[in-house]
Amino acid sequence: MNTKEHFRTFVYPTAFGSRTSKLNQLNESHRWKDYHVADAYEDEAPEYFAMRNSTGVFDLCPMTKHRITGPDAMDFLNRMLTRDISQLKPSRVAYCVWCDDDGQVIDDGTVFHMRPGEYLLCSQERQLDWLNISALGFDVSIKEVTHDIAALALQGPTSCAILREMGLANIEEIKPFGIAWYDFEGSELMVSRTGFTGDLGYEVWIEPGKAEALWDALFAAGKQRGIRAVGTHALEMTRIEAGFIQAGVDFLPADGAVRPGRTRSPFELGLSWLVDFKKPNFTGRKALLAEKERGSRFNLVKLDIAGNKPATNAYIYNRKNEVVGTVTSAMWSPTAKANIALASLHAPWGKPGDELYADIYYQRELKWSRVKARAEVVEGAFYDPERRRVTPARDT
Repeated sequence: MNTKEHFRTFVYPTAFGSRTSKLNQLNESHRWKDYHVADAYEDEAPEYFAMRNSTGVFDLCPMTKHRITGPDAMDFLNRMLTRDISQLKPSRVAYCVWCDDDGQVIDDGTVFHMRPGEYLLCSQERQLDWLNISALGFDVSIKEVTHDIAALALQGPTSCAILREMGLANIEEIKPFGIAWYDFEGSELMVSRTGFTGDLGYEVWIEPGKAEALWDALFAAGKQRGIRAVGTHALEMTRIEAGFIQAGVDFLPADGAVRPGRTRSPFELGLSWLVDFKKPNFTGRKALLAEKERGSRFNLVKLDIAGNKPATNAYIYNRKNEVVGTVTSAMWSPTAKANIALASLHAPWGKPGDELYADIYYQRELKWSRVKARAEVVEGAFYDPERRRVTPARDT
């Protein structure tokens, strides 16, 4: 991409566009940052089941990527992020969040410690302005490299076998959140055992000029193992089953909020394990310490809801018919065979055993109906197969 002429075009195809455009029979897409991304290629149902039973391939090119290097790279990240990045060794990846001074989450993402002094921070939202402001006083170089890296997510039980078939030696030995490098047609191919589906899976990263060749090699290797391109609708289903949150859906990024009180802290998103008060300082530490002492305003919980009508945007009530929260994400889970949801509830609501009800509206044949369904707070992910953690990865 010619970045100097970037302003002249509103939406671009990704580095894999020549391949994905031929598969998009529905011609359904949306704009993800500067790119066209398919919502579904043929139908979201077989795409979803590909990720649960074989392998689904999702185009990750639009995900915002920042390369952070320099003598103070680790110190800078440790000052900005809530978790202790000094413990993240090279060739490892960590999930992370970062907050404003009030302890409200700006975004979540993954930080890749690729080599000593070299990090890659990936997120849904653009963060270059915040990163540069946060970097004052640090000897670091920060560059957005979204357009310089082509990436795919390979998710599902046959993903490791497909990469082995492609010739990536010892790929099965990469541990969850681990990184390995391979030669691919003279270019460096980075493979991380990461993903957004809660299943066995990998993400592959390469220069855009090799994107089409990488796509062809993957699909040739996976031809006998059910490989399929998947769109955002199917990916959304798997991430809800895994209990993963999404910016702009399950929480409002603090730097984009207009009204006070609409944002959330890590504690209010169930991410207290990402806050390390043993660190001497990080952005939002004082506010988060105060919140820990006084308690949080909200609890993000997982709900198992009676019936089969997804509780999309539903209010959650207690037994006294008082509104105690709202659903942020909802679906009928084909794998869990359950009506599941993520919901933000007013504290202290959200404990297992609380008597809660979802107020669900749904439309059938132009008629709107309403049902109030019992909602049970559950702990742990709705879908959590053992294969996502096992090393060596199983060669299915």
